[in-house]
Amino acid sequence: MEIEDLTRLLVEFYEKFSSWEQCVVRETGLTPAQMHTLEILGSRGDLRMKDLAASMGVTTGSLTVLVDRLERGGFVARRPHESDRRSIVVGLTGEGERHFREHHALHLRLTQEMTDGLTPEELAQFPAILRKITAQL
Repeated sequence: MEIEDLTRLLVEFYEKFSSWEQCVVRETGLTPAQMHTLEILGSRGDLRMKDLAASMGVTTGSLTVLVDRLERGGFVARRPHESDRRSIVVGLTGEGERHFREHHALHLRLTQEMTDGLTPEELAQFPAILRKITAQL
């Protein structure tokens, strides 16, 4: 396969996946960035603000604004770090956990639909290929 064809396919996949994500998130009343924050906290657990910002690729200042809105909405709560008084830890509330679980279930369903057409051999190779590609980014 030529690089032009592969590039076109990757762009098409990204556009379709982004469109699906935007549509699903829009129904929650949250922004994609807010939902992404809930996804990270839901999958990794409570995090220090600086660690959450690093995993999202944003500044702590940008994250503060985002977490402020999520906190006002009742999705996350902040607390002081137990051993580092300078750090703040953020975690999901019950409502945030509910949104995370619902969104995660949609991701699981999409993954199942995307991989249904793969052969057992392709499905066995797919995670390793994705890990390899992701490591390059």
